[in-house]
Amino acid sequence: MTATAGSAAPGAAGPSPLRRDPDFQRYAAARVASLIGSAITYIAMPVLIYQMTGSNLWTAFAVVAETLPYVCLGLFAGALADRVDRRRVMITSDVVSGVLLASVPVAYFLGGLTAPHALAVGFVSQASFVFFDAANFGALPTLAGVSRIAAAQSFVFGASTAVELVVPGLVGAALAVVAPGPLLALDAISFLASALLIRAIARPLWDASRASAAPRRLGADIRDGLRFLWGHPIVRINVLVGMTQSFSGGAFVGQLVPWADQVLGVPPGDRRLGLMFTAWAVGSLGASALYPRLSRWRGEAWVTLLALPLSALGAMACALARDWWVAVAFVAAWGVVYVTVIINSITLRQRITPEHLQSRVNTTGRMLAYGVGSVSGALTAGVVSEAAGPRTALALAAGVTAAGAVAAWLSPLRRHGLEASARL
Repeated sequence: MTATAGSAAPGAAGPSPLRRDPDFQRYAAARVASLIGSAITYIAMPVLIYQMTGSNLWTAFAVVAETLPYVCLGLFAGALADRVDRRRVMITSDVVSGVLLASVPVAYFLGGLTAPHALAVGFVSQASFVFFDAANFGALPTLAGVSRIAAAQSFVFGASTAVELVVPGLVGAALAVVAPGPLLALDAISFLASALLIRAIARPLWDASRASAAPRRLGADIRDGLRFLWGHPIVRINVLVGMTQSFSGGAFVGQLVPWADQVLGVPPGDRRLGLMFTAWAVGSLGASALYPRLSRWRGEAWVTLLALPLSALGAMACALARDWWVAVAFVAAWGVVYVTVIINSITLRQRITPEHLQSRVNTTGRMLAYGVGSVSGALTAGVVSEAAGPRTALALAAGVTAAGAVAAWLSPLRRHGLEASARL
């Protein structure tokens, strides 16, 4: 392990703990700062669109606008982030996103804010974030070192979830007295704070020696990433079944505001809406605490095999809930297994993928699992919800995740899990 990759001094027994790694702490603080703002937008944007349009389908477009950029740009962003300075990409993306999001409160105060404007800002700012995320996928393993990837992912998810436990409730309360448009200014500020923290990281976030290598066509880099992802049976099935879970996740996020309003009697502006998001964060925190133990107990393959069916059950339980308090409990329980699958999928890909392919493979994987899955889930749920209501839309999405769970058990993941268990 080199000093660059794991922050250990030459000749040391191993990398220092993450809590004593100042560069990792700056990185984690940057992610938390960005999450504070993003958590605000995550709640405020659907409420803003729903209030302006009153349409279930338009509200689903808020999710589509935030996830579609991954489908459009994921391949290009991943290949680019493996050949340029990842720090520069992350800082530039943060600044661009911050400036774009600031236009929403400005337009609101000038009296010119429209739903298409808000959706366009969501789309373009998320397009900028795709490049940040692509660089981040390669930066984190480089910064933490291969041996600390699982701990690093859990640390970041845990710290982020701690923020999510507080912010949604505050946003729910704020929406009772403040319009959602002005709240997006806080997200703009958080992106700028993230840029400053990333800039302060001392260690490099990529292998600079690659800059002097013979230039290649970007298309060749993209093909290399696709070839590895599709050619590796574990990575391939991991991405494909992840799409089915993201389908239900996109459906849920896109229909949460209409579902709360039309099924549970929690209208926009009710502080209980913020508590619904807090319940999900409670589940996420549980996943962050449980995941390192689960991965050591059975290995990443078995985590997918066991958690994915539970995720389908959690989605169906939410679809069938009628009482608000029962729905909150189901959302929290679903959050545990849903986020466990996410952390596990990222960890498994990063552990298997060579360093020089990290950004390409992981961004492509996220493009397919998160981008395609969430977009198709949000759009499908929006159309079904308009015709048959949010409950039917969520039940359909749960069925898609259940199909993914069956596919996982019939795939090479099961054999890989048995082999990994034998080595533990």
